[in-house]
Amino acid sequence: MPGAPLDALRSVSLLADLDEDELSQVALLFKQRRFAAGDTVVKEGADGAAFFLIESGEASVSVRGVERAGLGPGDHFGEIALIDEGVRSATISATTDLVCYGLTLWEFRPLVIENGNIGWKLLHSLAKKLRTAES
Repeated sequence: MPGAPLDALRSVSLLADLDEDELSQVALLFKQRRFAAGDTVVKEGADGAAFFLIESGEASVSVRGVERAGLGPGDHFGEIALIDEGVRSATISATTDLVCYGLTLWEFRPLVIENGNIGWKLLHSLAKKLRTAES
């Protein structure tokens, strides 16, 4: 199946306001990526331009060298990097062989530019995140 599974994408807060057709368009942009146990998927402080959704395997999240959390199937990371290209706030390392769906900014941006409705819904989701963070 090309692209990421829709059920898993529904759990991504940034994409929560998209309808089925819009979510399907986004899902088709994802590419499957594989990482071996021990590989670094993203590195803290590095430029970010990709979002990942874990299909199978496990990963660890560390900040300044201290492990903070574990990730597994259905978990995701890096969705804000699709919009701001900011630096990574954590290192994500594969603790087992890891299969992810990845989406890069340069694949995502044209869809948003061509579809104002998707762009508006993303802005709405980000505004909700901001309000929550400020309260």
